[in-house]
Amino acid sequence: INAEYGGPIPEHIYKEKHVGGTTLKDVDSQLWVREFAAFLKKSGKLPLPAWTDIVKTVTFKELPPQDPDWYYIRSAALLRRVYLRQGVGCGALRKVYGGRMNRGSAPSHHRPASASVIRKALKGLEDLKMIAKHPDGGRMITSQGRKDADRIAAQ
Repeated sequence: INAEYGGPIPEHIYKEKHVGGTTLKDVDSQLWVREFAAFLKKSGKLPLPAWTDIVKTVTFKELPPQDPDWYYIRSAALLRRVYLRQGVGCGALRKVYGGRMNRGSAPSHHRPASASVIRKALKGLEDLKMIAKHPDGGRMITSQGRKDADRIAAQ
């Protein structure tokens, strides 16, 4: 159920229809991440670190995120990334969630995101048995994580 639309996720956001049910790849990513973050928050199983109200997600930001549920949203987005690309590691995710650092009159440079935030979120998802360590390095989605992700996508 989607709070923005006041009911189930509308049909027009599905990218394509196929046999076998709706998966995470079939729905709009923003809506899925919000729904899965709400699922993580409602379940209460994902431990929320004590530092979430003061930590910055990247070095070039001045303030921490203003959304109180940002940690659940980041965890849901990380699960989606691992679902779509098995074996992705913390370093690659740092590049994805990093951004452009404004250096004044000097040219801007890319800066990676905080490894600690990503690592702790991945560890929390591992504790929930949604992801696991990949044999070749990085993380992979488990059957339980795939089932939960597809169940939220089908709602």
